[in-house]
Amino acid sequence: MRRRIPLLLLLFIPVFLSAQGTLETEYEHSGFMRTPRYAETMDYCRKLADSSPLITMQSFGKSARGRDLTLMIVDRDGLSDPEKIREKGRIVVLIQACIHPGESEGKDAGMMLFRDLVFPNGAISPAVAEKILDRISILFIPIFNADGHERFGPYNRINQNGPEEMGWRVTANNLNLNRDFLKAEAPEMKEWLQLFNKWLPEFFIDSHTTDGADYQYALTYLIEIYGNMDEGLTQWSKDRFIPFMEKDLEKSGFLTFPYVGFRNWHDPRSGLIIEPGPPMLSQGYTAQRNRPGLLVETHMLKPYRTRVEATYHCFLSSLEILAGESTKLKELEKRADDYVSGPGFLQSPFPLQFQTFENDSVMVDFKGIEYTLVKSDISGGTWYNYGTKPELMKLPLFRKSQPVFSVNLPVAYIIPPEWESIINILELHGVRMSRLKEDQQVTVSTYRFRNPKWQVKPYEGRHLLTQFDYDEYTTTRMFPAGSAVIEVSQQPARIIAHLLEPKGDGSLVSWGFFDIVFEQKEYAENYVLEKMAARMLADDPALKKEFEEKKDSDTAFANNPQQILYWFYARSPYIDQQMNIYPVGRIMDREQLNLLKKQ
Repeated sequence: MRRRIPLLLLLFIPVFLSAQGTLETEYEHSGFMRTPRYAETMDYCRKLADSSPLITMQSFGKSARGRDLTLMIVDRDGLSDPEKIREKGRIVVLIQACIHPGESEGKDAGMMLFRDLVFPNGAISPAVAEKILDRISILFIPIFNADGHERFGPYNRINQNGPEEMGWRVTANNLNLNRDFLKAEAPEMKEWLQLFNKWLPEFFIDSHTTDGADYQYALTYLIEIYGNMDEGLTQWSKDRFIPFMEKDLEKSGFLTFPYVGFRNWHDPRSGLIIEPGPPMLSQGYTAQRNRPGLLVETHMLKPYRTRVEATYHCFLSSLEILAGESTKLKELEKRADDYVSGPGFLQSPFPLQFQTFENDSVMVDFKGIEYTLVKSDISGGTWYNYGTKPELMKLPLFRKSQPVFSVNLPVAYIIPPEWESIINILELHGVRMSRLKEDQQVTVSTYRFRNPKWQVKPYEGRHLLTQFDYDEYTTTRMFPAGSAVIEVSQQPARIIAHLLEPKGDGSLVSWGFFDIVFEQKEYAENYVLEKMAARMLADDPALKKEFEEKKDSDTAFANNPQQILYWFYARSPYIDQQMNIYPVGRIMDREQLNLLKKQ
């Protein structure tokens, strides 16, 4: 166990270390042009940890190629256990870098921030460091995507102004980790989710570099304040966090603006738009876990030094704000967690999908760069040619969103044991569940799917189910021993809904995890179906009328013998009764749930 040393003493004794340059980062040593490789980064992190009892370095898992996923912890008492830290009354902030390793500003800024918090050297005063570390313990992931980081080279980011070399966007498995927070297929994401559930940090920061248009802002940001986060946390983010962060960054000399898209790609004058982030993205995910997440997006065309310094000051500003707001933030998050864990959460329809109004906007000042639309002599297309002159633009900002699909949630879901892969994903998200000890007849609501359509090209290694309809119905079904019973009212309630409701934003159905239920497994020969169809028409006048009306109204059907024969097969007792049926049951009756829990 580390012996506690007074914080101010620790802050003053080793000042000479950084003054002598022994803790200078590779980024600083290179004249702000280079970002270090994985091994160099780990060496520096070890040097930091060895230099101060306040810093702990540990691995929270392995990448697909076996590299350590490193976690740095700074705590004023040298603690590295979340329960012991919270016994001290401190909150936990998780800062993450290099989820996209070509976007390395957060790594270089974070290493300097850790050093400067423990060894104040002018960038952070001892008083500020003491205030932050008295109320916050900081977790820092310098390189989340370790394998992608080592696909290192000068040609990995064509749109980006430095550093000299950088990592690659995706993992060794070619997966984009910032599309994986919900489905959790990458080994790195599985490790991250276990880390997140262990610590459940009160605030999260994810560092990126944006692509897109040119503008004057060194840094843009996003917090989920557009309808998809708990109301109390949303209001706190709007009223307390954002205004102070913007003001502090402006005082530090960095222009900032919300992270926006454009109604027409690459064309700011078409209007700015902000949409709620889906839970497959980092800040969208943490919002659904009742934890505000700050997405930091530095501007790719600004010099690398400008981007790193803007990120550094954004990190520092956030920590200063959170130090002053720690008590209020804890209170709001407890209230949010209690709400989703209680009966009130299930009394209103839960919004699964949002849409931003494109007929309701506010006019804002946007500090852009002059540009013209040019007809290309090479491609024949048009492109946006940016100049160098700053231009203040008056633009419409579309940021008002509303739910476009909501669902009444059950009190619990029940999943048969043959779908253990689905159960495992839920466990990764910290979802609590029980198991049936014996076979049980359970009355559930579930869905029968219709008209499925899949995306032709793969996305993140999957062909998304982009369109489908369903009919909800109630049935009594035998669920075997080992079936997982998942009560909705618990801390990850919102994640449970998005994963298991087919229309959830990033649901496991939409990602194709249940594609097998859409497959026909038994078939009939035409010579059998022709005779069966004739008997069915002869025996059932109502069916005959329905058939004739179908042929009259659907010419394509009437001219397709295979469709006609399948039409009869689908109405016969031989059709697969489980095809197109969602295997997950929705338990709507709390008394039935209580009986299952007592078995």
